[in-house]
Amino acid sequence: MKPNRIRQLLAAGRVPVGHMIMEFSTRGIAKIVEGAGVDFVLIDMEHSGFDSGAVNDLLAWFKATPVAPIVRVPAHDYHFIARAMDAGALGIMAPNVRTPEEARAVAGAMRYAPDGVRGLGLGASHNDYLPPNPVEYMREANQNTMMIAQIESTTALENLDAIAATPGIDVLWVGHFDLTQSMGIVAQFDNPAFLKALRDVADAAKRHGKGAGVQPGNLDQARAWMGLGYNVISFSADHGVYRNALRSAVEQIRAV
Repeated sequence: MKPNRIRQLLAAGRVPVGHMIMEFSTRGIAKIVEGAGVDFVLIDMEHSGFDSGAVNDLLAWFKATPVAPIVRVPAHDYHFIARAMDAGALGIMAPNVRTPEEARAVAGAMRYAPDGVRGLGLGASHNDYLPPNPVEYMREANQNTMMIAQIESTTALENLDAIAATPGIDVLWVGHFDLTQSMGIVAQFDNPAFLKALRDVADAAKRHGKGAGVQPGNLDQARAWMGLGYNVISFSADHGVYRNALRSAVEQIRAV
């Protein structure tokens, strides 16, 4: 199966850099993102209008690139996770994981036995429509794919070590807007309480040998958060990058 670029870079001690796709489900987006040098994408189903068909198209187009596609599912339900994996996702981002029980459930839903409970349907999109050796494929898939658990609540902070210690959880990812909302300090990203939470998540990830992920909206945030130990970085979302670049160009033209 296609190698997971996030795993490759982390193993080499490098920082994988990604981007969130939540608006532009066009056939060209995969090659555009590849041309920008992106290592992975987060295909969002939680806050976008993407249905399974749109996600499956995106996953098919990303097969033509080395970019690792991760799907953020809208909820923890098994059918969202397993169907995204069967469509060719190399991993899942699970929103708002609050307890180790939830962490075990989402990790188990995306992996085959003996590591999980994912159903075995072979020879379809995730196998490029070629029937694999089942035992070899199950082992490779379990090792190559990844589960990203989003830390987005004060409950998750209270259970941080237990979530980080859960087998099958590969990355702890701070959902910064939702976490500040849960803390009662919405969008106060310089608030000392939020900065402490950021450090706590990064420290827990390091203690347990997991990646620490976050999505900064600008380069200053990226520098600051990477300085706290974040080593899986998604830079902004597609509509934000497009809007900001277009706005900047329009303002410069009007100033001529």
